[in-house]
Amino acid sequence: MQTKAVWKYARITPRKARRVVDLIRDKNAGEALTALKFMPYRGARLVAKVLRSAMANAEQKNADPEKMKIEKICVDEGPVMKRMEPRSMGRANVIKKKSSHITVQLTDEQ
Repeated sequence: MQTKAVWKYARITPRKARRVVDLIRDKNAGEALTALKFMPYRGARLVAKVLRSAMANAEQKNADPEKMKIEKICVDEGPVMKRMEPRSMGRANVIKKKSSHITVQLTDEQ
């Protein structure tokens, strides 16, 4: 059985989120959640939130979420918010605030 959770428009750059996701890929859900708890990165909290959501979805389908395995976890690029920062002599700099779409898919270990 497969369960899935997606967080769209997460306010973290995809590069920072992928650094965390690469460390927990192909692990058990319970083991990955424990690893995320002790990571010093801000992205670990966001990825843990999506993982807990996928585990809750699995529990609704009468599966044991602790024994499920992360089948697919990916961070895709979301839309970029562009903001202007005033500079001297009437110029402006563009600040790009990137967002991510975090997807977690769990499956039963067979």
